[in-house]
Amino acid sequence: MTVHERDWDAFVTLKDDGKAHMDLAVEGVTCAACMAEIEHGLALVPGVEKARLNLTSHRLAVDWRQEETDAERIIDVLSRLGYRAHPFDPADVRERSDAAGRELLRALAVSGFAMMNIMLLSVSVWSGNASGIEPETRDFFHWVSALIALPAAVYAGRPFLRSAFAALAARRLNMDVPIVIGVSLALFLSVMQTVQSAHHAYFESAVMLLFFLLIGRYLDHTMRRRTRAFAENIAALKAETAVIQRPDGSLREVPLSRVEPGALIHVRAGERVPLDGRVVSGCSEIDQSLVTGETALASVGPGDAVYAGTTNASASLTVQVTVASGATLLDEVTRLLETAAQARSRYVQLADRVARLYSPVVHLAALLTFAGWYLLGADWQHALVIAISVLIITCPCALGLAVPAVQVVTSGLLFRAGVLLHSGDAIERLAEADTIVFDKTGTLTLPLPAVSSAGDIDPAVLQLAGRLALASRHPLAGALARASGAAVPLENVRETPGEGIGATFEGRELRLGSARFCGMAEDAVADFVRRHPGSSLIAFRDGDAPAVPFAVGQRLRPDAVETVARLRRDGYRMAILSGDRSAPVEEVARELAIEDWAGELTPTAKIARLEQLAGEGRKVLMAGDGLNDAPALAAAHVSISPVTAVHVAQAAADAVFLGDRLSPVADALGHARRAHRAMVQNLRFSVLYNFVAVPFAVAGFVTPLWAALAMSSSSLVVTLNALRLRLSRQPDASAVLPAVAPAGEASAEGLERKAA
Repeated sequence: MTVHERDWDAFVTLKDDGKAHMDLAVEGVTCAACMAEIEHGLALVPGVEKARLNLTSHRLAVDWRQEETDAERIIDVLSRLGYRAHPFDPADVRERSDAAGRELLRALAVSGFAMMNIMLLSVSVWSGNASGIEPETRDFFHWVSALIALPAAVYAGRPFLRSAFAALAARRLNMDVPIVIGVSLALFLSVMQTVQSAHHAYFESAVMLLFFLLIGRYLDHTMRRRTRAFAENIAALKAETAVIQRPDGSLREVPLSRVEPGALIHVRAGERVPLDGRVVSGCSEIDQSLVTGETALASVGPGDAVYAGTTNASASLTVQVTVASGATLLDEVTRLLETAAQARSRYVQLADRVARLYSPVVHLAALLTFAGWYLLGADWQHALVIAISVLIITCPCALGLAVPAVQVVTSGLLFRAGVLLHSGDAIERLAEADTIVFDKTGTLTLPLPAVSSAGDIDPAVLQLAGRLALASRHPLAGALARASGAAVPLENVRETPGEGIGATFEGRELRLGSARFCGMAEDAVADFVRRHPGSSLIAFRDGDAPAVPFAVGQRLRPDAVETVARLRRDGYRMAILSGDRSAPVEEVARELAIEDWAGELTPTAKIARLEQLAGEGRKVLMAGDGLNDAPALAAAHVSISPVTAVHVAQAAADAVFLGDRLSPVADALGHARRAHRAMVQNLRFSVLYNFVAVPFAVAGFVTPLWAALAMSSSSLVVTLNALRLRLSRQPDASAVLPAVAPAGEASAEGLERKAA
């Protein structure tokens, strides 16, 4: 469908304040310079209040005043800038991105194969020129090189050709324009010199240039592809339909869009609550861990609020809907997550900022070189050879690889340390972090609840209770079953919804469930709560014997105390921000000696606290695992989640750590500091290389072949410097982390000066 056939107004949504909003997928975005150009270009359109492009997903969010502009004008501006836009659809974006990745990989394979074959022919020509090759043989080798290089360059250069032509059509320059000019001129001059039976041709230079540039582009594409999944994952938490209860009492399944506020919906045990509402009838337990982070099931009855995305654990409920689809708490989390991710996408790497000046400076240098040599009396071919050498030798290949090469090596080191990266620039932001904010449940603690009082229970009683627990899907019963090691469930188990389960064993009545269901005295329950604050109670009764309570709660990760102490020695400031109840949060904070903590926080409150820390000049690493943590993970300077986290939290985080230990978080910070130093070294070398090499090329001492070799050598240097990280011993973060002053005593600029 063409732009003119699409009704763009149909894709516009109106916000509460009356302003129009539209989400677009933008093609042709390759670097931060493209992002800045799009945002700046749309900001100049009258009526546009905000235009923000996510560099990872290429999602453009635009807000404007309807009376001053419209959707068609915004699309026209993007078209004039040289970018194509489509309505944002995560599946469509994924398909386009995967197709682009496959094209880059094919182009890389073709250029690499062609480069190796042309180099074999070129080596023969070089050695023959020194030892006396026959002109006919040399010409034959040059023509064979041309037959390989020309179609390979056209095929492998398509990503650069499309980008360069789109930029020129929009009357602008980007980094691909000088690349295309340099490759085209090198091929044109090589064909001319082959026709004239000259001693030298530069086919290998052109193809080698494409090969190294495609390596950098494919690495960048691969890193960005890993970070686009949150929109797809969060959709999995949303129900598509709801079962409404009609006035005559009958039930009918309908799409969520047909459910209005005030309608009654029926939620069966084991199902997700489709919409926010209040319980009208029924009593059950709700797993709200995705929303609040609280692992203990919450008992709900008439009048209690329930939220979309939570799971009804035990009995059917009738719920009156309070908000329609699109306005639920889950939808609010989605919007917070997208907004935070878009804000974070404005982080611009140093390589991208330097590259903005690349195109105009290189074109001007090459043009002045050609004009200068021609005016000094050189023939046009010789002047053009020198100008091509300037274009090739100043290729930003080393600059483009300076960061990705370190990212790839460090990603491997982090993988061995149990950390997987999702974001290409996560390493840089990890290196800048000076404050760590932990969620409690599932992050500082193990993801699955455990029976903390199992050691105090008679093994025979524990085994029998575990066999009964195997028949229940309740999380507390699951923890009891794991603790007992039971493998054979009891037979003929009966379930009392909302209370527990029972069975007859050897003539005795066994019960497992709530304290009331098992006949546990109120004073015994009160004593249990006093001795086990923050733990949940599941009781077991064997016949007429007194009920045996089991304390089920979260356990700290086995190395949490040591890791937090290590991070504190390394100078990091730490805090705990949790949606869990304040009592268990306080207990964990006391055990870890973390003074800054808060419980019962909403996703919005967590983001507000992160913004407060950012306002103090802090660079915050957020570690969390729940749906309620996802917006904070996206809003933080950098973020990490355990592999057991919900898919949305994993996708929002910049990294994921594996296993039950917390030490990978500290290891990631140490590796990131070393990687950041290597990135800075590579960038400095890349700039120094151009300052040294360009004067030699302008002076005519460098042929296009030597320019290509110098360019390749500079890329090799930055790659070897990145590989050097594999040979170095992992240092303590304290060896590389500057001392962090207490809150309010150090600005971000001061910390950066210390790090430098």
